[in-house]
Formats: sequence, structure tokens, C-alpha cells
Amino acid sequence: MAVSLGVQMSAFSFVGVLHLLPLPAAPRGSPGFEAVRERALRDAEALAEGGAGGAMLENFGDAPFFAGRVDPHVVAAMALLAGEVRRCFPQLRLGINVLRNDARAALGIAAVCDADWVRVNVLAGAAVTDQGVIEGEAHTLLRYRRELGARAQLLADVHVKHARPLAGGRIEDAAADLYRRAGADVLIVTGQATGAAANAGEVEAVRSAVPEAPVWLGSGVTAESAGEWRTRVHGAIVGTALHHGGNVREPLDVARVRRMASLLAGG
Repeated sequence: MAVSLGVQMSAFSFVGVLHLLPLPAAPRGSPGFEAVRERALRDAEALAEGGAGGAMLENFGDAPFFAGRVDPHVVAAMALLAGEVRRCFPQLRLGINVLRNDARAALGIAAVCDADWVRVNVLAGAAVTDQGVIEGEAHTLLRYRRELGARAQLLADVHVKHARPLAGGRIEDAAADLYRRAGADVLIVTGQATGAAANAGEVEAVRSAVPEAPVWLGSGVTAESAGEWRTRVHGAIVGTALHHGGNVREPLDVARVRRMASLLAGG
């Protein structure tokens, strides 16, 4: 990374991911809700003890995902888990991501659990993904948030991973539309896939195009790259690098969380 954007990091946001095990009825089989619950709380404890500022709860184990609306039991299960994480670890800010793009369900969960964020893979425009074509619904989502009186911010991916924008175009133009027209509160830049690092040039393009917007990384932050990234963005959602051995099937490792927290804080 040769580009320095001179970002002030006094309020850097370090958010760990709670990769839920497969929920009941997941295509690849579930260990049962109680096992999902135990892992989620164990991982949340690792984030809290390790010094993360927040947790992003997502139904990662349910792949392959629905493109849009998920089944009712998924919403119910995630709401219960979000409520428990909020109650047991009030020091963690909380985000909800209902994969692949059920932002309305995520916002409903966030409103009930008083979560801080909702991550939306496709807030505006359209993307060709492994679930097919996904279209953004910013127009309905922002109205729903107002109806609910929810305080959750919308974290919107720009050219989201595992996808290609249907209309093509430059990432900086997509970022400007997301922030200035679609109502995103935070812009997320990722690599091409889960665990893949973002492109420094793309991060610079987004920051330059929308200098007033908070920009976070959504994938690929490692202990080796953390110190470099913290001077270029306002926050990072870190998943893969926090698991034992960097394996998302394993629990979160409190030592890895602690090291990442220190590096992102400039330690």
C-alpha cells in the first residue's frame, strides 16, 4: 500500500464478526439452536475481552443464502441472539447483517434490539451475485427505518464482494450515489471475496470521491496490514483473521482479537 490518505484515527471503529453456525433448516445442516447460541456468546465474549468496539452478527453458516427475504425462523433466531449479545455484553456496539441482502429483516431486528448498525450488501443499484441479480431497496429501507424510529446506521457496501455491479461503472461514482442519494451512513470497501484484502487504489478513490463519508474496510484486514490500514480508513469489520488459525469454522481467538485491537489503536 503506497497511498497515504492522512485519515485521523482518533475514533477508529474496530468491529468483529459473529459468524453464526448454521441455523436450523440451513442447507448444510445445523448443530441446533443451542449450539449456535453457545458459540455466538463465546465469540462475543472473545470480542469484549479482547477490546473490540463492536460485533457484527450475521447468519454466515446459512450458505447458500437467499438473495432477498429469509425465512421467519431466521429472523426470530437472530433477534434472540442479538438480544442476548446486547444484554450480556453491553460494552459492545452491535450490528446486524441478514445474508445475503434482507436489510428489511436486519433493520427490524436492529430496532427491537436497539442495535447500532445494519450492514447492507446492496443498498442501491443492482449486482450480479452467486445468488443471482440483487437489486437495492434504499427507497423502502429508509422509509421503514423512519417508521420504526430505529437509530441504526446503514453500513453500505460499495461494489460488494462476491459480486459485480450489473451496470459496471467506477467505484467512486457508486460510492457517491450510495452516500449522497441512497442515504448510506457509512461506506464499506471490501476485497473480491471473504477474507480478501481491499484494493488500496479503490479505497483512495472512494475517500476522494466522498470525503465527507466515513469509510470502513469490510474484508481482508490482518495483523500484518492493520497498522497500515488504520491511517487510511475510519473503521474495519474484521472476521476471518480473528478466528483460531484464521479458519472461520473455528471459534474466535481472544488473543487475536486483543492483538488486532492494539494494532488498530496504533499500539
